Amino acid sequence: MRLIMLTSRSKAIFRLPTVSSPRNLSTFARKPSRNPNFFAYIVFRRDNSSQSYRSLSTSLTVSVLQGNSGFTISKCISSISSPNASSTVEWNDAVSSSDIGGRVEMVGLEEEDEVNETSQASIPVRAYFFSTRVDLRTLVEQNKQNFIPPSSRMTNYVVLRFGDLKPNPNGLRSSLSGNDCCYMVVFQYGSIVLFNVRDHEVDGYLKIVRRHASGLLPEMRKDEYEVREKPTLDTWMQGGLDYIMLQYLNIDGIRTIGSVLGQSIALDYYVRQVDGMVAEFTDINRGMEKTGTFTMQRKKLFQLVGKANSNLADVILKLGLFERSDIAWKDAKYAQIWEYLRDEFELTQRFGSLDFKLKFVEHNIRFLQEILQNRKSDFLEWLIIILIGAEILISVYDIAHKSL
Repeated sequence: MRLIMLTSRSKAIFRLPTVSSPRNLSTFARKPSRNPNFFAYIVFRRDNSSQSYRSLSTSLTVSVLQGNSGFTISKCISSISSPNASSTVEWNDAVSSSDIGGRVEMVGLEEEDEVNETSQASIPVRAYFFSTRVDLRTLVEQNKQNFIPPSSRMTNYVVLRFGDLKPNPNGLRSSLSGNDCCYMVVFQYGSIVLFNVRDHEVDGYLKIVRRHASGLLPEMRKDEYEVREKPTLDTWMQGGLDYIMLQYLNIDGIRTIGSVLGQSIALDYYVRQVDGMVAEFTDINRGMEKTGTFTMQRKKLFQLVGKANSNLADVILKLGLFERSDIAWKDAKYAQIWEYLRDEFELTQRFGSLDFKLKFVEHNIRFLQEILQNRKSDFLEWLIIILIGAEILISVYDIAHKSL
């Protein structure tokens, strides 16, 4: 029997002679790592007792196996851990001493540059929001060589490609990972989503958009995500913690993923705006609790009304939060990505929270408007009383003057 231990950089093969059919155990790392940490945990069982050994290296594993003849391996668990990822394979087949023969031989240690079976291309995705409007027409005019024509009737975004996608020498579908090619999805409402852009190159691409942006914000919002390509994936897509794994990423996938991330980062901005209004009304209510009155001017109140209404309109109309992607309508594969990411970023729940806060703001606005209206009514009533009193005084004066 052979026990094959595979790290991201090396492969150690142990030959355990058997008289029965061979068994194989392989452990693979999820990502290449320069410093993998391998361990094997083997439970030996002799008679009714058991012993367990934890081996921190391949050489120590050999010494443990060679120094324990006449045993039964009842369980073997091995794994590789690295800063990036880890995986564990458990093998529960019992192997008796007659199968082993008491002899273990290390066949060799082979260096490997990559484990093709588990290679996963990682593509960084970054979303930014620093303005409330981008002129897409002028942006496309100045970047015609990078513009990718739309594949649907959606007109609130454009896709720009920088660099060429190098063909795969193996004849497989080309991957963005490891290529100099990158994509930028720019939305009319201000969001920018970058695919496969290195950290030091981000500012350069954002400057391209900033020239055509208006309504610049004092603080830029940022979010990060990851797309992993794995051609051998059993299903079309698979979700994970802060990443989505696909068999391959093409332009339709970029459009679909970019649309959700663009909406998410913009929605975060509008939620912060409404949170500011909620905090302002909370302070007003606390002041009213202490003093029994408030000093807000009618103009300020109307400004808050306009701000609340414009935020709600922007979320529904500009972001198109409830409009399904055209690509998702046409292809069930991209509909699966679209639905998964909307659930992952909780767009529906976050809009529900935003709507609830806006209703709170609306309730307070209506309440304060009634108070201001009552104040105005009281003023008019007193003014009428004063005028009537003045008229009575004038009439009394005229009567007294005539009687004289």
